[in-house]
Amino acid sequence: MTQAAPVATANRTTPAAFPSFTLISSEEIPALGVSIAEYQHIKTGASHYHIASDNPENVFLVALRTVPKDSSGVAHILEHTALCGSEKYPVRDPFFMMIRRSLNSFMNAFTSSDWTAYPFASSNRKDFENLLQVYMDAVFFSRLHPLDFAQEGHRLEFKEAGNPDSELEFKGVVFNEMKGAMSSISSQLWHTLCKYLFPSTTYHYNSGGEPEDIPDLSYDQLKSFYESHYHPSNAIFMTFGDIPAAEHQARFEELGLARFEAIDSHIAVGDEKRYHAPIRVHERYPLPAAENKGDKTHIVVSWLLGKSTQLETLLEAQLLAGVLLDNSASPLLHALETSTLGSSPSPMCGLEDSMREMVFACGLEGSSAAKVEEVEALILDTLRDVAKNGIAKEDVDAVLHQLELQQREIGGDGYPYGLQLILTALGSATHRGKPIELLNLDPALQALRERAAKPDYIKQLAQSLIDNPHRVTLVMSPDENIQQRIEQAEKQRLADIKANLSAEEKQAIIDQASALIERQALEEDDSILPKVTLADVPLDMPALHSEHAMFGSLPYTRYGRGTNGLVYQQLLIALPELDDEELSLLSLYTQVLTELGLGDQDYLQIQARQAQVCGGISAYTSMRGDITDEQQLKAYLVLSSKALLRNASAQTQLMRDTLETLRFDESDRVQDLVAQLKARRESSITGNGHSLAMTAASAGMSPIAKISEALGGLSGIRQLKSLSERIDAPAELSKLMSQLAAIHSKMLKAERQLLIIAEADRLASLCDEIAPLWHDFNAQAKSNFSYPAVREVKKAFWVANSQVNFCAKAYPTVPSDHPDAPVLTVLATYMKNGFLHRVIREQGGAYGGGASQDSNIAAFRFYSYRDPRLQDTLADFDKSIDWMLNTAVSAQGLEEAVLGVVSSIDKPGSPAGEAKQDHHSNVFGRTLAQRRLFRQRVLAVTAADLQRVCDCYLNKGGASVAVLSNAAKAAELSDWLAAEHFSIEQL
Repeated sequence: MTQAAPVATANRTTPAAFPSFTLISSEEIPALGVSIAEYQHIKTGASHYHIASDNPENVFLVALRTVPKDSSGVAHILEHTALCGSEKYPVRDPFFMMIRRSLNSFMNAFTSSDWTAYPFASSNRKDFENLLQVYMDAVFFSRLHPLDFAQEGHRLEFKEAGNPDSELEFKGVVFNEMKGAMSSISSQLWHTLCKYLFPSTTYHYNSGGEPEDIPDLSYDQLKSFYESHYHPSNAIFMTFGDIPAAEHQARFEELGLARFEAIDSHIAVGDEKRYHAPIRVHERYPLPAAENKGDKTHIVVSWLLGKSTQLETLLEAQLLAGVLLDNSASPLLHALETSTLGSSPSPMCGLEDSMREMVFACGLEGSSAAKVEEVEALILDTLRDVAKNGIAKEDVDAVLHQLELQQREIGGDGYPYGLQLILTALGSATHRGKPIELLNLDPALQALRERAAKPDYIKQLAQSLIDNPHRVTLVMSPDENIQQRIEQAEKQRLADIKANLSAEEKQAIIDQASALIERQALEEDDSILPKVTLADVPLDMPALHSEHAMFGSLPYTRYGRGTNGLVYQQLLIALPELDDEELSLLSLYTQVLTELGLGDQDYLQIQARQAQVCGGISAYTSMRGDITDEQQLKAYLVLSSKALLRNASAQTQLMRDTLETLRFDESDRVQDLVAQLKARRESSITGNGHSLAMTAASAGMSPIAKISEALGGLSGIRQLKSLSERIDAPAELSKLMSQLAAIHSKMLKAERQLLIIAEADRLASLCDEIAPLWHDFNAQAKSNFSYPAVREVKKAFWVANSQVNFCAKAYPTVPSDHPDAPVLTVLATYMKNGFLHRVIREQGGAYGGGASQDSNIAAFRFYSYRDPRLQDTLADFDKSIDWMLNTAVSAQGLEEAVLGVVSSIDKPGSPAGEAKQDHHSNVFGRTLAQRRLFRQRVLAVTAADLQRVCDCYLNKGGASVAVLSNAAKAAELSDWLAAEHFSIEQL
């Protein structure tokens, strides 16, 4: 391998390129502390963007422009199938195998509307190299086995295995995934909107696949799409971290690029045809009769805007969207939130700027089709007012402030920070724009500030939106019978297929099913895959330095971290004693705490103040069980905010005012907030069904488990729906306001402490600056929130609007300080890797499934996600226990499970996020010493330990079960549910 000259990661100059690449451009980005360079592969034209950073968490992504011309899900199914074996690694499941033998901090694949991407991240150089080899081979030399297409995409099977006289059914992981995805009303809204906004380009279609169209895709079509799209000439490589660009390029060349020649293919999204006048369309979405009460229509008004690759156009669209919708004081969001034409603003409100041409949308849910003209008039009249009268300068400045803060913040608590930067730039790279501009926004933001200072600038932007004729008003009304018609159409299609099958074709279906089962059960030689071992695991967990001091009688902890000019403050208030009614309102209280007026200013003025001062202020409750006894708990209310350092004093004053001067006389505002929260929680069900099912199944395990279900689980959603209806009565609304005020009064008397995170060299001066503002904020008497011990078996079938099932089963176990807790944590990963993944996902067709140990509530939970099965999945949970007890533990499987747990423990976060996690762990008794002990115990787990804890905790019965499904499934299984003593719970 030819080695290019190394590139320094500090005081960077011109970046070096490997000889097969040429440097196109490079730029320093001081605001982010990185530099970015664009390269091109000389022979094939492949692009490479490298973000050089001192960060050791290196990130790789390769993306292909994928532009489907139908809704068969070809790009999505190809994304799955490409990861099922390749030329160099001809094993059935290299992707999931590598997850198990890696120390990655991120590993996945994505299908977007116009690109497919394969990213991973790791802080371990050996691991990074291992993953790079597998990913490069999977993308460019995938073998695309027909049985993998059948498993991941779609296939026909007889319901009774081997019986050609039984009914046919469709199976497939993506087929079931999209049935679950399209159960979401938000997904249906978006894809229906795109169908009309984009009449001629790829966005007209559902790139994930419509369930009724997925079976139309043939294996030959999949291969053809792969051959035309998965080529370096159509590829974009993106990397981040401290590995030099030239070193990456040398590996790209050796692992694949050297074998390709350029092809004459220009895959791109074309210009969309423009409407000459606005259109209005009326579509339907399925909603069960039990839920179809009152106004349930969604009305969305949307515009097709300019190209996202034009930076000035992009920033103007972001500015206008922010001015109109950023917060409740923004004119359009205020109009929608306070309108009586619907229950709450549409989940579609906002700007979509990741596609080639941007979309701006707004509207209402909980409306009726008869109100469409009034909703249109409300939106257009609001825009006309802005076009005529403009927006106050301070409100425009607040939006610009938010854009600057978003640009500066170093993330990494969800996705790795480097991957966040890469995904920010990927859309522009896909459309052959200038992604470097999107990362180095400071010059463009300064130019935008200058344009925005002109008196008529916002007026002109608003007027351009009004004058834009490419406008679609979508009316989506519920239909109680549409789901039944969809299911009947699928049954009829299958019946027609079966009626026309020859004997040979029936046998072919049976043979394919048998071959797939045999293939799924095959023990393959995975030694050809690279791996890390326990020898590659760091010896210990690093300690974060913190300091403890007092502002008067207020204790505070401070961390010096690389926050890139931001300051984070959190006030932790020990939860006081609450009665049952107050506790049931706790999650609502945390929502309204930062949404009401303060002192003599109403909520609109405070929303504007928040936008001017900080990048968000929020409140939430944090509860943890004791490390030695899950029946004991500790709980805090957390008031959290972030701001630019220059605004630290204003941020501090805002936090104090939020607690000390909160108003409880804005009852209309609270009523609106309840409606909005209910809408958000309901729309999240199908995307979060497995977590909700696990929370429901675990509700009898401990006080925190029961509270979590009552506040944030399915019971909480039901309670919120009831509250929303109840407070239509003025007396009930008045009662609610009094209850919220009573909770707040108790919070003001509770003990509190402060957390501060900022740049290390600014920390002392920062604390000196804000000390006078916190000095007399005295800590109060110790609080004593408590809750009775809980340990009971629960079985519940929750009825929701979902085409697929979510199953969960929970067993009582032990808290985190118990020696068995680390063993149970490893056991969950071992059972998922060795048994559950195969039987639930590959054989059962669910999008996902597995197990986890939650030591916070002392529960071991099995789960499945977007699952076509129900009883069989619950039976498979039991079979996994038998498998665990009666099958010799694999030494390699054990090592892989331990690696997975340690990788999760060691996963890096953002600088601020790591400090928050460290502080909260310490507050809840999870000291560094205790966390290190847990990690050491994980590393010491033996095969005998796994079988011992499985027998001890999972083989004694007493499991709780929760299932989230639909009314038709509940009716179908009514006898079984009664025999098994399930309660039927309606949302």
